[in-house]
Amino acid sequence: MDNNKIMIVGTGNVGASIAFALVNQRTAVNEVILTDIIAKDAEGEAMDLRDALAVAPSYVKVSNGTYKDARDCDVVVITAGAAQKPGETRMELLKKNVNILKGMVEQIMDSGFDGIFLVVTNPMDVLTYYTMKFSGLPAERVIGSGTVLDSARLRSRIAGYLNINPKSVHAYQVGEHGDTELTAWSLADVGGQKVTELLSEDIRKGISEFVKNEAYEIIDKKGATYYGIATCVVQILNCILNDEMRVLAVSSYDSFSGTSFGFPSVVGRAGVVRRLDIKLSEKEGIELQKSINTLKKAINSVKI
Repeated sequence: MDNNKIMIVGTGNVGASIAFALVNQRTAVNEVILTDIIAKDAEGEAMDLRDALAVAPSYVKVSNGTYKDARDCDVVVITAGAAQKPGETRMELLKKNVNILKGMVEQIMDSGFDGIFLVVTNPMDVLTYYTMKFSGLPAERVIGSGTVLDSARLRSRIAGYLNINPKSVHAYQVGEHGDTELTAWSLADVGGQKVTELLSEDIRKGISEFVKNEAYEIIDKKGATYYGIATCVVQILNCILNDEMRVLAVSSYDSFSGTSFGFPSVVGRAGVVRRLDIKLSEKEGIELQKSINTLKKAINSVKI
């Protein structure tokens, strides 16, 4: 389609922060349409964002609309759904949000939409799987934000210990975006040097625990997380629209396990061009299988 036009479904904290991040960066996006079940909320956000365009670094057309406007969008970003409450796990949100998702996806597909879905709503991996099922689109065109944010947290934490720029750290969280995710330490390196040689096991263990639990800590302190994920979503959008072919730990369908989960994948204009065939250590492989089994159980628990 190549309009570089996107729709953000849901203008709560996450959806609004994604739109704000887009307006405040130089991105490939030319046009953003905001839509929400509370139409006046989407309209208010669009008005507020348009006020920033005269001084923003790039010009992005911003408007509010309905699902019908998805027909000529390149990417539809789904952030709508019930929010995660303090103390609530991502999986407890599941049943609520699958039902909300079904109605949204069906209406978007009815518009004639033929682009890429980018799913952010939690529990994101399970909803990515169901977006693929409800939309009927090829698996490579249904992407979840995966463990991109978790991997960003991981790289920042490692960089802090080594006193280097996080962009120089190559490391990934993989699996479920949630309680069973794991750090692929066997893959982590800085300029070719393995992080396992640079940081002790105790420090690495502490980093993994921090990364896995930071979202709960943020939710406990301020009620929700949105700036980190918004910036990561803009990175994924740029990757798609610029056909950057970058490796990101997005969530996509894995035919071998029959689930969607975060794993290093090449992302470009076609969506997930390929999931990398990376060899994890034996211990990591066992942990990843546990994570996959958790997701499988969640997927199978939903009665549509």
